[in-house]
Amino acid sequence: MTERGKYIVIEGSDGTGKSLQAIETSRHLTELGYGTLLVWNDETNQMEPVQEPGGTPRANIIRKKIKDKSIPRTPWENVEWFTEARQSIWQEAIEPALTSGLWVVTARSWVSTVAYQGYGQGVNIDRIREYTRENISETYMSPDLICILALQDERVRRLRIQSRSGSEATDTFESLPAEFQASMQNGYVRFAEANGIAVIDASRTPDKVQADIWSHVVALLHSH
Repeated sequence: MTERGKYIVIEGSDGTGKSLQAIETSRHLTELGYGTLLVWNDETNQMEPVQEPGGTPRANIIRKKIKDKSIPRTPWENVEWFTEARQSIWQEAIEPALTSGLWVVTARSWVSTVAYQGYGQGVNIDRIREYTRENISETYMSPDLICILALQDERVRRLRIQSRSGSEATDTFESLPAEFQASMQNGYVRFAEANGIAVIDASRTPDKVQADIWSHVVALLHSH
């Protein structure tokens, strides 16, 4: 019987470098001989670790809708859209990969909705938790490892986003005011503290951030 793979989540706000760290973590696992899940990213046009809320054709369509700030929506509708996308990527890609023995590294998870829609937009966090459990699963909500990347300096965060996109254009949540950004960032830290999750300083070089993440992965490897 194939041993189930491990599920690793790298969390944090826009601009913290989650995607790069997910790619590097997956690459290091592959170098050690572990099979990892890669999915088609229709924004970068290459195979990469999962970047929620994309990763399947259905999830990619929903992601475009979520990121289009011209589409009006309530905070709870954001929760519903994110959850629908996550249900697709979990059922169609992540869970089958884990069952087959692959290791899965993702950038983002339902914790993003706790931070953005819960702490940032005021949706009841228990309601988010129950809705996610009912529509996806408890297993999805309980990965083997979560690392949260924290970047408290709003100026640095915005510079990173502009550098990444090559312009000043921002999507739905990147463009929200400083009060939202502060509440959301604080939400990540509060969630981490309440759940014993590692918080990693994302203001440092990518290599130093990856070294911290990898130290937690190594502990998981030793328990494997």
